[in-house]
Amino acid sequence: MEDLAAAILNAPEDSPGPEDVDDATLGAGPAAGGTSTTSGGFKRAVLKRGIFKAASMQDKLLEKLLTQVIPAETPTPSNLLSTSPPSDPLSAYAARPGFTIATMSANFRRFNARIGVVFHFQARVVRLLSWRQPTHTLSLLAVYTFLCLDPYLLFVLPLLLIIICVLIPSFIARHPAPLASPSEEFLRDMDYRPRGPPLAPAVTVKPVKELSRDFFKNLGHLQNSMEDFSVAHDKIVGFAEPKTNFSDEALSSAIFVLLCGLAVVMSLTAHLLPWRYLALVTGWAAICSNHPLASRLLASSPSTTPSTNPPQPSSLLGPKDIVTTTTSRLSTLWSSFVSTDIILDQSPETREVEIFELQRLSLSGTGEWEAWVFSPSPYDPLSAARISGQRPPGTRFFEDVKPPPGWEWSEKKWMLDLWSREWVEERIITGVEVETEGERWVYDIWNEREGRTGVVEGGETEVGGGNGNGSGRKGGKMGMGVSWEEGEEGVGRRGEWRRRRWVRLVRRKVVG
Repeated sequence: MEDLAAAILNAPEDSPGPEDVDDATLGAGPAAGGTSTTSGGFKRAVLKRGIFKAASMQDKLLEKLLTQVIPAETPTPSNLLSTSPPSDPLSAYAARPGFTIATMSANFRRFNARIGVVFHFQARVVRLLSWRQPTHTLSLLAVYTFLCLDPYLLFVLPLLLIIICVLIPSFIARHPAPLASPSEEFLRDMDYRPRGPPLAPAVTVKPVKELSRDFFKNLGHLQNSMEDFSVAHDKIVGFAEPKTNFSDEALSSAIFVLLCGLAVVMSLTAHLLPWRYLALVTGWAAICSNHPLASRLLASSPSTTPSTNPPQPSSLLGPKDIVTTTTSRLSTLWSSFVSTDIILDQSPETREVEIFELQRLSLSGTGEWEAWVFSPSPYDPLSAARISGQRPPGTRFFEDVKPPPGWEWSEKKWMLDLWSREWVEERIITGVEVETEGERWVYDIWNEREGRTGVVEGGETEVGGGNGNGSGRKGGKMGMGVSWEEGEEGVGRRGEWRRRRWVRLVRRKVVG
């Protein structure tokens, strides 16, 4: 039955086998004695075609759904032009085919048919560490002892493993010993002599057959391995993540301080520690803890004495009680260290933000100023936006000014900066007039010679706002424009823009 199912599932869809042709021929013929054979072959052919048609339709439907869900990689011009395969291994790895149902199914079947050796090795390791055969476990401890005392033997271990675990069993399988005889005299006289030609074929590792018992056994092991990995992953993440992701800043800071101190200490004293003996004791303790006797001792140890009774001396406590007492003491010391020695800055970081209120002189000639925009830049005469003729960025209303991303307002209102001279000097702004009293506006200086605002550079070119005629070249040598220090008291006529600075405190958003 298994062979029949495997043949049906593994046969190609479009090319029928010779048995199908024979079955169809027999089904068409009027043979009287082959009615059962004819009907069985015809049913098998129809069943196989129906299975593959249904499977192909399902695969096509799933592939269409996946192409809608999974974004396809956009080919670049370099990939379209390059026809030769990439020589770089990393590029070749990145150019491998994408996900498809058919490829995934075929690769999974191949993988499951060959993964049995890994599970067999895992079972051997578990059997070795669980003391099911004490002689094997003691042999492992002896080898581990030699490796700890002489670490250079670690380079000899792979060679010995290949010789003992691979070559010798393969040779014995190729040259087997004679069959055992019930005669004791024959057994006493018999000895193994691997001479002469090979008596058995060489042992080869072959994948298991699909739909066989070993195939489904590998599926079960693979299912359990995935469950074990998921459980181990969740436990590791649940244990390590709360202590290292600074969700509890005091605990994570204490771990950071402890690790920094250990790193400094270990960098100075690492060469003084007996690492060989530490590894030897640790390995023996880990393997001996899996012994059934050790498990029974830990399970049969007396329970911890209640707090109402007087404490017993350490000589009367069991191993489990000693471990519990030591762990509780260390936990108490660690908690006191975290609570008393780790001091965190509870107040969030605060900074000052600024916004410039820009106003423009009315074009009606009445001398009134129109509210224009609240901009993050002062839009001075030599700014890049001013020179290129761009509109100043910002918003029209004060309420629309938002704090920077990740910050929130620390104060309820904006405050006017009364020290306009300072921020003008910090930005090295020229061609402006500072108002030292009143509303603290900073005006553009009106250039009477050219009828425009800005700073007059030496030479034949001026930079700044124009009067609309677009002329920028004059004959003769021009003098330097007045700076804001020279125009501090005002000259009666000002430029078309003025600005003043507002400030407000912001603080970092605190995420719980």
